[in-house]
Amino acid sequence: MNVKLTLIVLALFALATPTFAMDNADWKVVTGGFSMAIASAGCGLAQAKAVAAAAEGMGRNPGAAASIRFALLLGLVLIESLALYTLVIIFRF
Repeated sequence: MNVKLTLIVLALFALATPTFAMDNADWKVVTGGFSMAIASAGCGLAQAKAVAAAAEGMGRNPGAAASIRFALLLGLVLIESLALYTLVIIFRF
């Protein structure tokens, strides 16, 4: 598993080499795109895990569905704020 991840990272660096070789590249666009992609991926994974855990919790204890739903919505709002903060930072600089 660790070897696969290392090979994937090396392949991405090899493919990104022409981007780093450009003299007139606007680095704000490139780094903004990477940061938004990373933030969106992290948010997507966190939201999927939160929804799966909430669905399992409601399935195991239907009586606590209301409090689980409230905690889920609060958590989803806080998770989504990561992507929104990243978007604000991208357009700020």
